[in-house]
Amino acid sequence: MAMKDYSDEFKADAVALYESTPGATYKSIAADLGNNRATLREWMLRDRERRGVGPAAARATQATQSADPDERIRQLEARVAELGANERKLATERDILRKAAKYFAGETNW
Repeated sequence: MAMKDYSDEFKADAVALYESTPGATYKSIAADLGNNRATLREWMLRDRERRGVGPAAARATQATQSADPDERIRQLEARVAELGANERKLATERDILRKAAKYFAGETNW
């Protein structure tokens, strides 16, 4: 069987879909996307590793917790700023999608 070559954007979208779907399983999301459960799982593991979430991150977190408290505060403040920026981006995207939905709903002649 020939291996498919998926774009990085497709992989990122698949990971985002899995993470944003409550109660999702690798099998159900992979079936919806038309790929293998193990492939989706591998993409998830790579994404978590890239973001620093997972077993390797746990070791790094333990090392960080034993570090200087001021450094820990700086790291947490940076994380809060990152999450705030992400929240603003998501709110903007949501607003754009709402406006698009209103626009296209008005175009239909049912």
